[in-house]
Amino acid sequence: MIDKIISAIFIPALLMIFFTRVTYSRTVGFFLTIALIIVSAYKGYIMTWWLIVIEAASLTVGLYFTNQMKRKKKNSAST
Repeated sequence: MIDKIISAIFIPALLMIFFTRVTYSRTVGFFLTIALIIVSAYKGYIMTWWLIVIEAASLTVGLYFTNQMKRKKKNSAST
């Protein structure tokens, strides 16, 4: 069970950052990550609601870091 908690903490944030870097779109990265979370919940890998809450929090952190990377890139390109 501890492995599910650790993966719920880190994997959605890393996926959000990865998909955004690959597709160059925060929206596409967000929807791909959400789709993977939904599929894993449907397949039964996520068994409790609090794991979904942890994954949602991790996704929010990944979105925050993605926004920070985009802002930093935009500021460095304008100078």
